[in-house]
Amino acid sequence: MNKKKDDYINPLDFFEDSDEVLDEKVIVVEDESESGVLNASSRRGNRSKAKLARAFFISATDTGVGKTTAIKVIGTLLKDQGLDVGVMKPVQCGGDDAKSLKEFLQSTDPMAEINPYFAKEPVSPHISFKREEMQVHREKIISIFQKLRRRHDVLLVEGAGGLMVPIREDYLIADLVKDLGLEMVIVSRLGLGTINHTLLTIAKARDMGISVSGVIFSETEKKTVGIPEKTNPSAIKELSKVPGLGIIPFCEDISAETILKVCKGKIDLKPFLSQSHSNRTGRLAQDDKNCVWHPFTQMKDWLASDPVVIDRAQGCHLIDTNGRHYLDGVSSLWVNIHGHNHPHITAALKDQLNHLDHSTFLGLSNAPAVELAKKLIAIAPKGLERVFYSDNGSTAVEVAIKMAYQYWQNVGRSQKKKIIHLANSYHGDTLGGVSVGGIDLFHKVYQDLIFPTVQIDFPDGYHRQNYDEAMVKLEEVLGKSADEIAALIVEPLVQGAAGILVWPDGILKRMKDFCEKHEIFLIADEVATGFGRTGKMFACEHESVTPDFLCLAKGLTGGSLPLAATLTTKKVFEGFLFDYKEQKTFFHGHTYTGNPLACRAALANLEIFSKEHTLARLQPKINILSEKLKMFYNLPHVGHIRQKGFMVGIELVKDKATQQPFDWEEQIGVKVCEMARQRGVLLRPLGNVIVLMPPLAISKRELDYLLRVTHWAINKVG
Repeated sequence: MNKKKDDYINPLDFFEDSDEVLDEKVIVVEDESESGVLNASSRRGNRSKAKLARAFFISATDTGVGKTTAIKVIGTLLKDQGLDVGVMKPVQCGGDDAKSLKEFLQSTDPMAEINPYFAKEPVSPHISFKREEMQVHREKIISIFQKLRRRHDVLLVEGAGGLMVPIREDYLIADLVKDLGLEMVIVSRLGLGTINHTLLTIAKARDMGISVSGVIFSETEKKTVGIPEKTNPSAIKELSKVPGLGIIPFCEDISAETILKVCKGKIDLKPFLSQSHSNRTGRLAQDDKNCVWHPFTQMKDWLASDPVVIDRAQGCHLIDTNGRHYLDGVSSLWVNIHGHNHPHITAALKDQLNHLDHSTFLGLSNAPAVELAKKLIAIAPKGLERVFYSDNGSTAVEVAIKMAYQYWQNVGRSQKKKIIHLANSYHGDTLGGVSVGGIDLFHKVYQDLIFPTVQIDFPDGYHRQNYDEAMVKLEEVLGKSADEIAALIVEPLVQGAAGILVWPDGILKRMKDFCEKHEIFLIADEVATGFGRTGKMFACEHESVTPDFLCLAKGLTGGSLPLAATLTTKKVFEGFLFDYKEQKTFFHGHTYTGNPLACRAALANLEIFSKEHTLARLQPKINILSEKLKMFYNLPHVGHIRQKGFMVGIELVKDKATQQPFDWEEQIGVKVCEMARQRGVLLRPLGNVIVLMPPLAISKRELDYLLRVTHWAINKVG
């Protein structure tokens, strides 16, 4: 299905007010025509320009350097080039800078958009707005910014003071620049102190991931030009490798005529006139097609597609190289927990980078890995006392399988070799994970490479009776062959890759009881279900089950870095404590086992759970999700909806009465996801099942938008 580029609607257009208020009028999607989503967006912004403007944030080394004057100069020179120039000053405290810019550059944009937040007192924004009992919403600023960007060729955004000025106590000007995804131009004085102030500003910008396109020097007062004024620009350029864009001379009375007379040809405009985002996107997309092989992707289809190239992210949104925002409806493949680029995780990683990036875990240890192991044991089901690190979900499962197998060999019960797994199961893509997988589509081609296992038929999520029958069969197999079975591996409560198959209550507890009765290890693969996805920290907690092995990955670092952990019991650990000469060591490991950076990110992730009360705040959103999913049953092709906490599978069928599925070749799930992308929502299907698994931090308004767009997309495709 070919997506029309100009069909995209920015989801941030619907998040202008408090992000914790559900407004049923935000968007209407029940109408099969375009009037629902499209008209709602059209009323909120001018979409006449499909091409986004080149946009820059104009900051300064401090207050009073001449940012407003610099914007007047740049804007006038760009207009002289025939460009439509827009201006924005998101926050202003005292003064009339925004009004002055509007009048000077003859902008037709409303003042409420040029300057959405104004406080009367000329003090730091976080103080001024607090004193006037005003709350600044980043979502509103971003939404207005995107509207202005669609109207102009170039958009110049003025800051307030320098980068470290707080807009709110928890939100700096630098954070806003990053949220807007802008390159920055720094306005700097010429005199003494300029080198230090400018280099510090450039260093902080780079530390925040902000690109600095150049420095403009401003003569803020009339004085004799000395050695500092003559040498500072070249010194800053040499030390920072950031180009100088010219010097704005002091003028008693600035006007467009004066600017054209004294500045034309003396200010470097190349950064403002260089290639557009769309050119960069096209280059990256073509290089991707020429060089990259994507996972779980039929590359013949990919090569014929128009790929989205993600450039950055913030909160629950991914942002592509064209500056388009997409609500991350699947948490970037089920890994993101607290939103992208969470400042606490980012700060922890930067701090760790200043201490230790990596050292081997073979024969050495490191502080973050030790601290994380202690923390994981504290929050895991009681009885899990040892942590073995690896790199991803598949390797966490490999570790558990090999430990379970070798334990019985070490203690002299060598006949216990069989691994039992369930139909429809998924445990990763290494050969060990494939061996215990039960989804033929993914695994059948590798049958000659994998080790033999025992697969137990298990239901597809529709009827409790089917589960009871399957449990009788499982218990029969475990009972008859207990002396030969090393372990049973399961995805507790929810079988994710099979289409979010949710078990009835009590199934996991029965499994654990039978495993204990027959001395069979229970391996709980919580790679997908761990870290709050089911409403509790771990799915096993719902039925007070302590498995013998707990496999963790995905959300372990909050979606920031790859890391996995396999937790096990004292009993298993002691099954490997032998004299060196007996060679019963667990001979398994990875180069990046216990990586300090990843472990530090995981520690920060767990700290956020505590500080932000993530699980408690999740419960109302789970209830909202349950209630709003009911509307999907009104759609003619929705056959079944399965939910556990924040894990949802919406199964699409060709015939609702008979539950006849769509043929695989129809790619119905893919088409729904492509349709949702036009409304700024990113989803990924599992065949005919649409998966919803947003970050736990998603706001109620964003959750509402996610559900309504998904409903609309299913309705349009069906």
